Formats: sequence, structure tokens, C-alpha cells
Amino acid sequence: MMEDTYVYILLTDTGTLFTKSIKKYTKAPYNHVSLSFDGDLKELYSFGRKRPSNPFNGGFVREDVENGTYRKYPGTTCVIYKMTVTQREVEKMRRIIGVFRKKETKWFYNLLGVIGVSINEPVEIDSSYFCSQFVSDVLHRSGIKLWDKLPSLVTPDDFRQSERLEWVYEGKLYDYEPVKLRIT
Repeated sequence: MMEDTYVYILLTDTGTLFTKSIKKYTKAPYNHVSLSFDGDLKELYSFGRKRPSNPFNGGFVREDVENGTYRKYPGTTCVIYKMTVTQREVEKMRRIIGVFRKKETKWFYNLLGVIGVSINEPVEIDSSYFCSQFVSDVLHRSGIKLWDKLPSLVTPDDFRQSERLEWVYEGKLYDYEPVKLRIT
């Protein structure tokens, strides 16, 4: 019998102009989502800024809370959830993410997809994702279906509403104890 484990879902608000614009429309407290294989958020993946200072250069990223975009925006607020998964589901997720990592430069940010979500019309472009589409797709392809909608219509707030996710922490990212211990 396989033992259950956890993956972690990090929802954030960096307070940038881009995120403020999205929040104005969505009215949701968080507008970015990432997937982590550990509660310390050391192995964290999403689609977002490739360089903290350039919001227009986006794609697949292994996020780094110590040195990346979050370091540039130390006032980032977040909510962290954990989800019980099987070891087999984790292995599937790791294989899927491995494909993204091998061809890291191939992937682009799906800005049209974000617009598509706002009008409830899926926009899927080859080699292109936005953050919630990516995390939802990785989970879905690993056998975890949280919603009855396409990954290209999933929003960060959908994660907040999922009954399968268990709340861990909410507040400033750098006040989250495992992160706080690493950056001090």
C-alpha cells in the first residue's frame, strides 16, 4: 500500500501594478499560484516572471522565495494550502514538471489565456500557460481533478475555494516560519 504525502499550493499577492490591475477585476485577494513539493517552499514551480524586474518576460519558472521575484517584493502576502496525494501522484507530477524543466526556454506566459478566463472562453496556445492553468494542468494530468472545468479556465481563487485543500498559513510570505528561518 502506498503512503500518502502532501503537495503545497501557494497563492500570493506581490502588490505589483499588474497584480493590482488583476485584483481590481477579480476582487480576489490572491492572483498568483505556485505548486510546491515541500512545506518549506524550497521546490516551487509556476508560470510567471522570469526576471523580477521585467513583468513582460514570463514563462515556466522555478520560483525562489529567497532570491527571486518575492525578494524584490518583500511585502508579498500569501495563503498556503496542503493537499494529501499519493506517492504515485507525486511521481507523475515530478515527471510532468521534468518535461517543463528540460525545455525551460520553450515555454511562454499565456496572457491571452488570462483574458480568456475573464470572458469564460478558454484560450489554449501551444507552449504557453498562465500560473493557475499550469498548476491545474499538472494536477489534472497527474490524476487529480479538483474542478469540472478546463485548466485554461481555472483561476487562483478556484484553489482557495477547493474543499480538497487544507489551510496551512495566511499572512506575509516572509513571516511564514520555514521561510522566515531561511532568510534571517
